[in-house]
Amino acid sequence: MNAYSFFLHLHSGFRYLVLLLLLLAIIRAWADWLGKKAYSEGNRKLNLFAMISAHTMLLIGIILYFLSPFVQFNSQTMKQFDTRYWTMEHLVGMIIAIAIITIGHSKSKKAALPEAKHKAIAIYYTLALLIIIVMIVLSKRDLLGMS
Repeated sequence: MNAYSFFLHLHSGFRYLVLLLLLLAIIRAWADWLGKKAYSEGNRKLNLFAMISAHTMLLIGIILYFLSPFVQFNSQTMKQFDTRYWTMEHLVGMIIAIAIITIGHSKSKKAALPEAKHKAIAIYYTLALLIIIVMIVLSKRDLLGMS
């Protein structure tokens, strides 16, 4: 197995953990925000682990970016869907999503009231997840497939 294949499989497999942690954090944040529940240590850890998993995914993706045959810098890159998507669109979209997750986590940490903490996570993590899903769908690959 070469490095590209290894990181492709790692990146593809790691998405399940990222999606699971994001979904759990989002569901819990919305439920606790709407239910006016206290912000617990469990909330903090789940939100932190979701953010860390997204950042880890970004690091794996950056390595994959430099190994991928789909990432090309030539005069034809922007004219072909595959090379344009993998060279520019996927990277930019995912960086935006991870930046939104980071902003939401930061706002949650700075908020004084539990409702504000839950609200920040619920809104920002949901927005980031929507961007991630759109970027995966735009890749023309299965959302939960191993491709």
